[in-house]
Amino acid sequence: MTQTNRQNPGPNPAQKTDERPGGITLGTGTLLVQYSVPAIIAAVATSLYNIIDSIFIGRGVGPMAISGLAITFPLMNLVIGFCTLIAVGGATISSIFLGQKALDRATDVVNNVMTLCIIHSVVFGGLTFIFLDEVLMFFGATEATIPYAREFMQVILLGTPISYIFIGLNNLMRATGYPKKAMISALLSVAANIVLCPLFIFVLEMGIRGAALATICGQGVAFIWVLWHFCSPSSYVHFKLRNRWLTGKLVRRIYAIGLSPFLMNATACFVVVFLNKSILEVAGAAGDVAVGAYGIINRTTMFFVMIVFGVTQGMQPILGYNYGARQWHRVTETLHKGIFIGTCITVLGWIITECFPDTVSSMFTVDRQMIEIARDGFRIYFIAYPVVGCQIVIQNYFQSIGRPKLSIFLSLTRQLLFLVPLLAVLPPRIGLDGVWASMAISDFTAFALAMVTVIVMNRRIGRAMASDGKLVL
Repeated sequence: MTQTNRQNPGPNPAQKTDERPGGITLGTGTLLVQYSVPAIIAAVATSLYNIIDSIFIGRGVGPMAISGLAITFPLMNLVIGFCTLIAVGGATISSIFLGQKALDRATDVVNNVMTLCIIHSVVFGGLTFIFLDEVLMFFGATEATIPYAREFMQVILLGTPISYIFIGLNNLMRATGYPKKAMISALLSVAANIVLCPLFIFVLEMGIRGAALATICGQGVAFIWVLWHFCSPSSYVHFKLRNRWLTGKLVRRIYAIGLSPFLMNATACFVVVFLNKSILEVAGAAGDVAVGAYGIINRTTMFFVMIVFGVTQGMQPILGYNYGARQWHRVTETLHKGIFIGTCITVLGWIITECFPDTVSSMFTVDRQMIEIARDGFRIYFIAYPVVGCQIVIQNYFQSIGRPKLSIFLSLTRQLLFLVPLLAVLPPRIGLDGVWASMAISDFTAFALAMVTVIVMNRRIGRAMASDGKLVL
């Protein structure tokens, strides 16, 4: 392997190919380990932080605070959606450019992502802050839960510039060949948060607002870390004043590819509105408690989903680079290995929640009614959970190879085409169990559609790439 230059220790696509995420010297399994393990560690740490944060809120503030936090989930999805629109699109394009040995264009991507993160955070964060109460009531807040939801989101929204820049640049850090540094930035954020959250809640008695402040402070530490990386000339891809900072054509490409995760988050946001309202309608007097139970289920679900996302984040630079370099056999190898790993993760989640639902719920709350409702939700909703990992990997696969329309299609089917109609039909007939059953059925149907789509499209893409004579199989 080429010796690293002291002035340029980052991975250089002009050097030996095994120094890039898609390098053809190293096997795809080895590369997937090198890129996915740091991303998975970061995802596990982030997921554990979310769970621990909820535990601190539930035990330090009360069960209604858990319900209030659950109301913020759709708004948080929307906040993250406007950020991933930029972050994922930029990461995918930068990987493809590096696979094409276009370093200058990859630098343009970094500059544009930074500019877009600032614009999005100020515009979206500011507008949402102004109309926060109206938004929270639309998402299902009640008189009992809106004070907690308001206090939490006010702090989160004021910190959106820090959050957006951290998330946007961290995705680029991983995509441009620094998976371990991207992992460290996530760990810094989580560590600071876990230390500050109990301090703010239990010692300073700041309530749920303290949990939100700990989140922003943790992201602030990571924000400094990633900003330093991209300001340093020693990083292979970094900010350059002479390069373009806002280019219409490049912005359109970033939006086109980032539209899939954005729509996934946006539709998840509005689907949760239907979920919350369905739960409140069928649960009657126990509505707020049932919303809190859904919050526990959602936090647990996202723990395993985030680990799968760690796998897809590790796959993304490998897929993007090899697709750009027209190494189709390595693209499909990476996909198959990612599907296997993703499925194993969600199978593990199914086993844990089916066998120990009360144990999981008891970590968040001591309220017996909330635990009992969550138990039924775990056992019904998680029936189809083993196939969720496969569906997520396939959806993100199309995004990583620059085919956003397919990724958007798959992201919308589960949320809009399947789940919303089921929520309109099942809960009025079979009550709260209908909410959980709707989620399980939509997950399995979306998985079946994803499998058919990837089989058909991979045959077409493979034939097209092989027929031009540039692909070596």
